Amino acid sequence: MRFLHFDCNAGISGDMVLGALVDLGVDPDTLRGELEKLGAPGWKLRFDRTERGGITGVQGVVELEEAAGGAHHHHEPGHGEHTHHEHGEHSEHSEHVQDGERHHHHEPGEHQHNTWREIRGLIENSGISDGAKKRALDIFTRIAAAEAQVHGVKTEDVRFHEVGALDSIIDVVGSAVCLDLLRPERITCGEVELGGGMVHCAHGLLPVPAPATLLLVQGMPVSTGGFNKEMTTPTGAAILAASVDEFIPSGVSSGVFRELKTGYGIGTRRMERPNLLRVSLRESGGASGPESSPAAPWKAESLVLLETNIDDMSGEALGFLMERLFDAGALDVTMSPCVMKKSRPGTVVSVLGSPDRLDALRECLFRHSAAAGFREIPVNRLSLARKEDRVSGDFGEARRKTVWYGDTPLRSKVEFEDRARLARERGISLEEAEKIISGT
Repeated sequence: MRFLHFDCNAGISGDMVLGALVDLGVDPDTLRGELEKLGAPGWKLRFDRTERGGITGVQGVVELEEAAGGAHHHHEPGHGEHTHHEHGEHSEHSEHVQDGERHHHHEPGEHQHNTWREIRGLIENSGISDGAKKRALDIFTRIAAAEAQVHGVKTEDVRFHEVGALDSIIDVVGSAVCLDLLRPERITCGEVELGGGMVHCAHGLLPVPAPATLLLVQGMPVSTGGFNKEMTTPTGAAILAASVDEFIPSGVSSGVFRELKTGYGIGTRRMERPNLLRVSLRESGGASGPESSPAAPWKAESLVLLETNIDDMSGEALGFLMERLFDAGALDVTMSPCVMKKSRPGTVVSVLGSPDRLDALRECLFRHSAAAGFREIPVNRLSLARKEDRVSGDFGEARRKTVWYGDTPLRSKVEFEDRARLARERGISLEEAEKIISGT
């Protein structure tokens, strides 16, 4: 089994993730091509090879066009990354300086994707892959939920810093695209260094970690004080929260593995200690891909099941509740009919979530359902590895997912959208489309 490991001894930010994953092997032109499918103009993405502390790596730089005059501003996080905790209620339009790095306003005259609702629509309507789209939405959902909690506003109303919105999109969607291209079977991470000192925010000085970052790293093993600067940004924390399968605290063995390749994402600041993010491609089980034979052919996760019985919500309201629960990070949502006291018909709402998303799911149930309370049950979920590939023929190209039990493929299924497309084109059933694409 091949997996990625994030070493965040100097923290993590969105641009450093991009640099590390490009250094690990993602093709920069392929990444740019995918990002262009967003249809958001006014940016350029370059990758510079540089060093920190004698270690060579890649620095990702997002260049943003000024709306007036065609000038460019450089987004150089690290790190230099704009901080998302400036987004929530930030309404200032003059540039400000953070740790000696200049952040510019965006002149009026060009619409920016500022709100979470707008950014979500941009990603949902883009042409990027479904896997990258899902991860990017998950990352941004976590950031928006954290900002909403910090500033006491609704998630839908969270506004992102005007120029920061675009480079946030490039950082987040770019990281999601890179991970989708690399397709690791698992992602692990060690302790995350948050940094120290104070950080400049829209409302003044705040101690590191900033409030949004602190919410996003809940449940992770973290350390502070290794640097006197903000080292983990909300973007970096959200990428980890949405992507990492297992966090490994210091002193705990990560098992036996083979190191295959290492990538370094370089931060902008030059500090006494190397300012870089290390991401390793590793192999466990003695072989790569589906042929590997790990100790157990399934993945085990400790999750939480939230359940409540509801008898006074319409079908439309229950459908909206399901949508909001998925937006809040639910892994699965099901609704089953039941009979409640006094023989009233009702619905059992069951929500499966990870421990780090519990507060968001709890808030969603209380706000968007008629439930006055619900049950929480610790559960252990076992799941088999799923691999996605593409098949092509006279029908075009289609995506196919295969479930593996260890090194044995159990069953495959063509994605619904591709089956439906062929069925519509040829006037046939979904079952016939499946047979044509699968060659059976």
